[in-house]
Amino acid sequence: MNMAVDPQPVPELAPAALQLSGITRSFDEGARELHILKGADLRIEAGEMVALVAPSGTGKSTLLHIAGLLERPDGGDVFLGPVNCSDLSDDERTAIRRNDIGFVYQFHHLLPEFTAQENVMMPQMIRGLPRKVAAERADELLAYLRLGERGSHRPSELSGGEQQRVAVARAVANAPRILLLDEPTGNLDPNTANYVFEALSALVRASGVATLFATHNLGLAGRMDRAITLEDGLVQPLSTTG
Repeated sequence: MNMAVDPQPVPELAPAALQLSGITRSFDEGARELHILKGADLRIEAGEMVALVAPSGTGKSTLLHIAGLLERPDGGDVFLGPVNCSDLSDDERTAIRRNDIGFVYQFHHLLPEFTAQENVMMPQMIRGLPRKVAAERADELLAYLRLGERGSHRPSELSGGEQQRVAVARAVANAPRILLLDEPTGNLDPNTANYVFEALSALVRASGVATLFATHNLGLAGRMDRAITLEDGLVQPLSTTG
């Protein structure tokens, strides 16, 4: 005799550090509308490094801007943990960007009139931390990135790789949950790019921050947990081997 078996419920996944669900984004281009993202989905766990490898014009920067709450999508939702940021006001989104998201760009954007230490202190002091606490955290991060003796130097006195490591320290100074990087090694020679990546990777593993790293460097992409690309407005897995 056949006995019916009750189907077991599928357990729900815990909220990801970052999740994009059904993201759409279009831009007006003269007489036509250009559809860049067409329902893109992406999930990144805490401590996971995901490479985003995609040609220019496919929506890479748009995806990063939406993930970083710098831009609102036309449709879909952006979750940081259990929080749906699509429902938040502009002021609330700004507070999350300041406290929970770190950014590193191809150009370091350090403040030229301030030292390396002061650049790393700045986001902490904006958040309201006392100067002494911000300075101690800056010194700790700079030392971790092998810049302990460069804290009193201004950006013009640092090499390109050193400047970019200061930018990494600044991005993680507030212990963000999400780290977004847009070609941070694109202007560096291969040896310096590798050094910056190694330092960044160590910080990510130590802190458990969820990381989305846009790069054209397939060698670096292959060293991350996984790689994705954008095809016809959707996120797709990308093989970095063979």
